[in-house]
Amino acid sequence: MLSIIEQIKQGKLWDFHGGIHPAENKDLSNKSPIVNAGIPQELVLPLKQHIGSKGDIIVAVGDKVQKGQPLTQGDIAMCVPVHAPTSGTITAIEQRTTAHPSGLSDLCIVIAPDQQDTWCDKTTYADYEDRDPAELIDAIRLNGIAGLGGAGFPTARKLQGGLGNVDILIINAAECEPYITADDRLMRDYAEEVIEGVRILRHIISPKLTIIGIEDNKPEAIQALEQHVKEDDNILIRVVPTKYPSGSSKQLVKILTGREVPSQSRSTSVGVIMQNVGTAFAIKRAIIDGEPLIERVVTLTGEAFKERGNVFAMLGTPIAYLLDKFGYKADKKHPRVIIGGSLMGFTLPHSNVPITKMTNCILAPKRKELPLHTYEMACIRCSACADVCPSSLLPQQLQWYAKDQNYEKCEEYNLQDCIECGACAYVCPSEIPLVQYYRQAKAEIWARSQDEINAERARQRFEAKQARMDRDKAERENRFKKAAETRREEMAKTGGDDAVAAAIARVKAKQAAAQNEKPEVKPAVAAAIAAAKAKQAASAQSATSETLPDNSEMAKLREERKRQARERKAEKEAGESTASASSNDSKKDAVAAAIARAKAKKAQQASEQKAPVADTVVENSEVAPKKAAIAAAVARAKAKKAAQQAEAQSEATPEPAAETEAFDPKKAAVAAAVARAKARKAAQQAEVQSETTSEPVAETEDVDPKKAAVAAAVARAKARKAAQQAEAQSETTYEPAAETEAVDPKKAAVAAAVARAKARKAAQQAEVQSETTPEPVAETETVDPKKAAVAAAVARAKARKAAQQTEAQSEVTPEPVAETEAVDPKKAAVAAAVARAKAKKAAQQAEKQSITPEPTAETEAVDPKKAAVAAAVARAKARKAAQQAAKEQQNIEED
Repeated sequence: MLSIIEQIKQGKLWDFHGGIHPAENKDLSNKSPIVNAGIPQELVLPLKQHIGSKGDIIVAVGDKVQKGQPLTQGDIAMCVPVHAPTSGTITAIEQRTTAHPSGLSDLCIVIAPDQQDTWCDKTTYADYEDRDPAELIDAIRLNGIAGLGGAGFPTARKLQGGLGNVDILIINAAECEPYITADDRLMRDYAEEVIEGVRILRHIISPKLTIIGIEDNKPEAIQALEQHVKEDDNILIRVVPTKYPSGSSKQLVKILTGREVPSQSRSTSVGVIMQNVGTAFAIKRAIIDGEPLIERVVTLTGEAFKERGNVFAMLGTPIAYLLDKFGYKADKKHPRVIIGGSLMGFTLPHSNVPITKMTNCILAPKRKELPLHTYEMACIRCSACADVCPSSLLPQQLQWYAKDQNYEKCEEYNLQDCIECGACAYVCPSEIPLVQYYRQAKAEIWARSQDEINAERARQRFEAKQARMDRDKAERENRFKKAAETRREEMAKTGGDDAVAAAIARVKAKQAAAQNEKPEVKPAVAAAIAAAKAKQAASAQSATSETLPDNSEMAKLREERKRQARERKAEKEAGESTASASSNDSKKDAVAAAIARAKAKKAQQASEQKAPVADTVVENSEVAPKKAAIAAAVARAKAKKAAQQAEAQSEATPEPAAETEAFDPKKAAVAAAVARAKARKAAQQAEVQSETTSEPVAETEDVDPKKAAVAAAVARAKARKAAQQAEAQSETTYEPAAETEAVDPKKAAVAAAVARAKARKAAQQAEVQSETTPEPVAETETVDPKKAAVAAAVARAKARKAAQQTEAQSEVTPEPVAETEAVDPKKAAVAAAVARAKAKKAAQQAEKQSITPEPTAETEAVDPKKAAVAAAVARAKARKAAQQAAKEQQNIEED
């Protein structure tokens, strides 16, 4: 069986699936030789004119450049530089529209030519046969050569991939696209240079066989090539039938060798490398002449051109310049300029787009020449597109998935194998622009793949960074560990101690010392701590002795006192508002008063149930001077609080005049204001006298602080007990409502005011006497402090318990309502207000009298001034006793 090479030499050809035979229209531009297009006024050079990455700019605005000077550079195979097509000045580096189907802009270098066309230094390789292939490949890359057949793949990268892997070199001279004749005229006019470029490629690749594939519709080009091919060149010129798209890489490989390129693979995978005729010509210019790729052959065709043909156009030449120079006359109704042929080309957004390395044709057809597709119709499933597809794809399915943006299905149906030849769109009876859908889908798939590649690269970099950080951390720990071991060994050899261990030990010792040290306790804090300890002891003792009070009861009583004070204040305000509103003819007042009383009772019950359990303060067995001082201070605070409450009540309840039977609101208000002013003045005078009158303290020098504290506790217990009993009696004794039925509201209000005034006066006198008349100390000299403290606590507990019981009875025993069923609501409200006022009066009198064990009947004639003076004397004695106790304690601590 003959080998593939032997079959090729014998002239065997193969065929590919599908294909079409459109009108060629090549006669419009292949009749005249190639001419020079000249130098335009401006050159716009995109940085990326090939498949791959763009280079780095090495010039700046304002620089003078020469012809052939590189403008960009790159150190990878997929990056080819851009050179200056002529000498001039760089005027801008900015975004300009490029020759791309998207019509988007890209970064471009703008040169203003100086029309001198001055060359830079050239590097030639005339003796290329003596050069290493790698050196020649690098020279090809540095001269910016990319595939000129339309794909723009970097030539150096393709040659590197083919070294040692291919046995057949194919020169693509088919040029199957309609209207395009650039390769045809290049082979006719420059056949010798084309063949020399093929020889250079043979020297680099060293293939077993070189084939020039050319369609049979180019007889002049075939004849010109045959004249310059020698027998020892081992170059075969193989003529193939005219069929579109036989010029595609995969299809031409199949025709000439019978080998089929796998899906998503290149021809090098089957041992074949392919280069275009224009690329071979550019390689000859770069290696032999030292000229980089700065111009290329461009076909100007279409009926809208007056002068049609092929020109050598500098890269970066604006298409508008070529249209003007070669007599372009736009169609008035449908002006169009197409880059490329009629099947694979695309319409330009405007004519200021530059010529690039991939631009091989400018087609300017008239409306009749290439009619426009008016609209896209529905697919009729005729399968014509699948019949002509040269890649054996399913264009109909691909269009559906591309239109639905189902890119996974597009890849599954091998969209990447589509060569975008346009054969499917050419035969489609529904005029569906299939190639546009495919291009869009390919761009989206490529963008997504780049995102995935970038994400994977970022992940790898992150993992590498983490591994590096972990490695550095492990190395640091090993260094520290090794250094510590070395230090310990050295210390062991020298007989010394480890400095680090010693430092750690010192720190631990300091922390232990700081924990063992007791913080300095202030006298007041120490007294509070001692009182808390005494409370705990009293609690323990109360658990074993039935005579000691219960702590919970004490806490409840304390909370009860606070609650009673709040209720008295609230009831006083409610009584005044009820008295002032008694003239209103409405039943809402009585209902509001009843609701207020119900809410107060409910709040009282809730507070009694939720009263916290607190420890009682029991005097220590050996009462220290500091504790005595604290007890004295507490007594003074309570006295001041009682005085303030009395003053506040005197301000809130004005004394009425005796002659106010015809009650006038204005006079009552004036009288109330006068009464408040007098009360404030009397209080201020009493306070001034108490502060300025210093009684001799010689009598208190012999007072023992411990005994004074015990006596004060006993007095407070008795006062509390009497106050609670009196308060309970006052709350449970109400005047019968029958007596209030005929009471005049005005007279009742006046009587209540008079009663409140008398109560205040009696309370003030009782307070003064209680402060100035202490219990005789002589009787308590023989009292044991422990027993006195216990007795005082028991007395307080019993008094509070009795007060709570009486109060509860008074609350649960309301006034009889049977007699008041026929009472007028107004009179009932007045009666209720009078009753509350009397109850408050009795409670206040009892509370004031409870401060002193002396009966309140004897204190009614006491002068307020004398009472204030007596209170000041008592306070001075207490302060002096506290100071002496503090001095004695200080002396004891100093000793």
